[in-house]
Amino acid sequence: MSSAAIGTHQRTPGPRELVLAAGVFALLADATRLHLVWLLAREESDVSALAEAVGAARPAVSQHLAKLRLGGLVETRKEGRRVVYSLPDGHLKRLVVEAISHADHQVSGEPWHD
Repeated sequence: MSSAAIGTHQRTPGPRELVLAAGVFALLADATRLHLVWLLAREESDVSALAEAVGAARPAVSQHLAKLRLGGLVETRKEGRRVVYSLPDGHLKRLVVEAISHADHQVSGEPWHD
């Protein structure tokens, strides 16, 4: 694998980085949470809009968002009484987009590429 393929962080990851990265993958291992993060990679949103977009009950989406927030993957800000969720980490945005693109290739049979 070329250094361009692995990005700008070229040093070998240590135990701490590997554990933290595994935690990110663990949080994203749930399809609903992955869908929420994918939606937030596109634009910030509130619980009601996210619940409608993923087709899940608002309390369930709130629970998923709480886990993502505790895991440091999403951030919140208040707009009056409304809580708006966002995905501030560009690395995470690209990771989710690439994971979904990978799945799309598996479903469509489109050949792999860089």
